[in-house]
Amino acid sequence: MAVKLSGKELALSRKISLKEAILKGTSEGKRHPALASVIVGEDGGSLSYIKGQKKVSEELGIRYDMKTFDGKISEEELINEIEELNSNEEIDGIIIQLPLPAHLNEDKILSCISADKDVDGLTDVNFGKFCKGREAFIPCTARSILKLIKSTEENLEGKRTVVLGRSNIVGKPVAMLLLGEHTTVSICHSRTENMKEICRGADILISAMGKPAYITKDFVKDGAIVIDVGTTMVEGKVRGDVDFDEVSQVAGYITPVPGGVGAMTTTMLMENTYEAWIKNVY
Repeated sequence: MAVKLSGKELALSRKISLKEAILKGTSEGKRHPALASVIVGEDGGSLSYIKGQKKVSEELGIRYDMKTFDGKISEEELINEIEELNSNEEIDGIIIQLPLPAHLNEDKILSCISADKDVDGLTDVNFGKFCKGREAFIPCTARSILKLIKSTEENLEGKRTVVLGRSNIVGKPVAMLLLGEHTTVSICHSRTENMKEICRGADILISAMGKPAYITKDFVKDGAIVIDVGTTMVEGKVRGDVDFDEVSQVAGYITPVPGGVGAMTTTMLMENTYEAWIKNVY
């Protein structure tokens, strides 16, 4: 049976260290770190996510400024609001909750965030630096995945990684991170042929497709590390891409849904905010 990689447990240990580091800084007279969260409209997933952000922020001693705007706000108005946050020296990080309403150009809006405050790692500047191996904020979900994989303490060099999904938020950045760990990376997507055969050769299998229970044990190599990033609502419950019970019979390590990658993502957002704060106050 596979070892379950608990994002909740790993997040808890990292939050303890982060809280201590922030307390040390504020006890020296530094202001508290501050994160501005921008939400436009009333997307259900975003509303749920910001509740978690607010809770974790308060636990750690990070000021959480939620900026809510009507779903009909114009691009110009929203960009002006972001520019105000960029110029506010009391704000260390900015995150824009996605998706945005259809009339707003997501790439254009994200590109307006100052690279120094882009704690979600989605601006062209940060993503470009990241892809070139330079210091940059790493997208939070991809960072969570790497932390979970490294928690196995397995030697990653030379291993074969297969990533299912090619999004800018998960697939592409996590592929780059695993390249940086000297694994050999393949990315599969909706037009990939022989996907099952490719997956069976993976020492590390990462699925971010949004297809509930699509990955069965037939896709998985014995002893593989399986990371499930999928989150799909099925009959009122969140389901991952991986058939957990079945794949657990052959995998070496596996993340649950919920309680796996998602449980780590908010903590990674706070770590990025902390790093932005350190640069600002020291």
